[in-house]
Amino acid sequence: MDTLRRIKTNMSKHWFLFEQLVHRDFTHKYKRTVLGQAWSILNPLLTMFIMRIIFAHFFGRNMEFYTTYLFAGNIVLSFFKEATKSGMTSLVGNSSIITKINVPKYLFLLSKNVSSLYNFGLTLITFFVFCIIDGITFHVSFLMLLYPILCLVMINLGIGMILSALYVFFRDTTYLYDVFLTLLTYLSAVFYSIDTFAPEYQKLFLLNPVYVIIKYFRLIVIHNQIPSLAYHMLCAFYAVIFLAIGAVIYKKYNNKFVYYF
Repeated sequence: MDTLRRIKTNMSKHWFLFEQLVHRDFTHKYKRTVLGQAWSILNPLLTMFIMRIIFAHFFGRNMEFYTTYLFAGNIVLSFFKEATKSGMTSLVGNSSIITKINVPKYLFLLSKNVSSLYNFGLTLITFFVFCIIDGITFHVSFLMLLYPILCLVMINLGIGMILSALYVFFRDTTYLYDVFLTLLTYLSAVFYSIDTFAPEYQKLFLLNPVYVIIKYFRLIVIHNQIPSLAYHMLCAFYAVIFLAIGAVIYKKYNNKFVYYF
């Protein structure tokens, strides 16, 4: 409770700075582009369209609602990638501010995640449009998507804390993480179904928190099926464990970051 109260106090005290960081992170992404923020919609739209053309012919011939299946995996994975990669450089990228002003360092990571969440929200609108095209019927259970989104935000924050701390001390982190993300893409069953695997191997996919969130999306949107209580607890476990690890690392190395900028 003391930690939450301290965070709330810090957020109130530095709210103006936080707003400016979020605005800067979002506008900087589309700086000097002709279409500007319109790319927040066009980029996922074009990506989804290309993926549908390519993968539908190879993996989706015998799968109902394959477009929705594919896009559900893609938007979740893209949100994870954007939030964690931008979070990784949040401390080093704002070192000029951190070394001059005494502000909570997690504000810079949080601003990156809010910007990524905003982009994800716009992408989600595009996703729902493709759901309609794919013949998906909207139902009340769609509101349950707020739960995996919340869990994913917590996972992104936790992993972002871990990566940003590592990046301060080891700049090689960015290259290693790029390799990891490539591997994660293939292990998250974005464009293929795990039904072809033996049951014991299918369970191994649940060790991947990104796949767990992707599957939640697919169960709700495609199958109109609310996951079990155990599945909700699994999502919460990944969210809490990563956020806790990240918080411990930030607390431990908080006063050492400035010496490595």
